[in-house]
Amino acid sequence: MPATEADLFDRLAELGVAVETVRHPPLFTVAESKTLRGELAGAHSKNLFLKDKKGAYWLVVALEDRPIDLKVLRGRIGAAHLSFASAERLRDVLGVEPGSVTPFALINDTERRVTVVLDAEMMQAGVLNFHPLANTATTAISPDGLLTFIRSCGHEPRVVAL
Repeated sequence: MPATEADLFDRLAELGVAVETVRHPPLFTVAESKTLRGELAGAHSKNLFLKDKKGAYWLVVALEDRPIDLKVLRGRIGAAHLSFASAERLRDVLGVEPGSVTPFALINDTERRVTVVLDAEMMQAGVLNFHPLANTATTAISPDGLLTFIRSCGHEPRVVAL
């Protein structure tokens, strides 16, 4: 059973990671997020759940306006040919629905099947914003808090200039 938003917030509290969450209508795309987020301060992201031809899973978390060319990306991260993973694989591996991809979903990757790649420029922001396992809210977290959380899930994120 995938973790709930309450499970996520409990984990963050146990880690001593401060977050702030704002509720809003469901957002499925970066464009929708831009129109409905209002005055939420900090960096906003796009989160790509990818699979390479060797069967490895990748979660790439980048600034929302960062152009991502999968051919260039695979060379930067050392992956085989990359494509978007199916909705079924997303549910199976990260326990979230399409439109709700987030680094917080790593709480559900108990088998540590995903390699996490974080945009180096994004990690320089003072505040980062992500959905807390569903696209009906946005949670603000510090870059250090994000790293603490990801590591608590058993992952060592790769911070890469994208």
